Amino acid sequence: MEYRRLGKSGLQVSALSLGSWLTFGKQIDNSVAEELMALAYEQGVNFFDNAEIYARGRSEIVMGEILKKYNWQRDSYIVSSKVFFGYLGKDAKPTQKGLSRKHVVEACEQALKRLQLDYLDLYFCHRPDKETPIEETVWTMHNLIQQGKILYWGTSEWSAQEIMEAHMVAGQHHLIGPVMEQPQYNMLERARVEVEYAQLYKTVGLGTTIWSPLASGVLSGKYNAGFVEETRLSILGMDWLKESALQEEKLEKSRKLTAFAKELGVSLPVLAIAWCLKNQQVSTVILGASKKEQLQENFNALGAQQLLTDEVMNKIEEILQNKPKFPDY
Repeated sequence: MEYRRLGKSGLQVSALSLGSWLTFGKQIDNSVAEELMALAYEQGVNFFDNAEIYARGRSEIVMGEILKKYNWQRDSYIVSSKVFFGYLGKDAKPTQKGLSRKHVVEACEQALKRLQLDYLDLYFCHRPDKETPIEETVWTMHNLIQQGKILYWGTSEWSAQEIMEAHMVAGQHHLIGPVMEQPQYNMLERARVEVEYAQLYKTVGLGTTIWSPLASGVLSGKYNAGFVEETRLSILGMDWLKESALQEEKLEKSRKLTAFAKELGVSLPVLAIAWCLKNQQVSTVILGASKKEQLQENFNALGAQQLLTDEVMNKIEEILQNKPKFPDY
């Protein structure tokens, strides 16, 4: 396993990590979740990603039971949770969601109980909250660190401007600012990581824990011939994801990339994940899997990085035709 610093922090995170969105407590049995975590840990994965909203808290309960059963040394792995949506999702009352001091503190306590942990290594603001001043959220996160409830905090799907505002507040009051951001990043979704955050890597040392490296399964190649049942896109309530993912333009690129990956002697998922790893601003790529075989194959992306020569990267750009442009100013 390869390890990378999480932004400017001293925390070493495995280049590949395991996420639980749409799988733990939802798409897969608990026994499969256990197999996936055990395999990941054996392969050197040290970061397991979760959130209050995943399966309405059940994802964290399942992960907590697995951590308790295996009893790995607590200082050998990293666990995250995220706060914003509330574990009740759309049924959450006003004080059970958002980034107010009340919800951020109570959501942290609830996540610790579900995960059966004394502290969270990483705690993310799952989305920006237009109803709460950033200053309130920054102070709350800082205080949770001071109390030993969390070690690092960060953001997910925040704009560069919002992240900088959080750092300005932190600097003004001598508080601990956000260390990492969790954005979507893959061959089909690039602008935010490659352009919008470009200055943040230099100015505040932003780390990234990217999600959806396979673009919700499109870059697995399984939808090349059309929609497939019994996948994450067929889960109840995922129509919005299905509509976004299964656009013909994206599927056509997937077909071309599948053929190119074959020429290189690897599968499309391995190529897609290796492509994400090639970007040194990516601290870790969060993998999602519903089968042990899928996860095992994904680990081949570590070795496949050496295939990504300048010539190969140029060929991929020719297929994608979506390289983000920096503003002229």
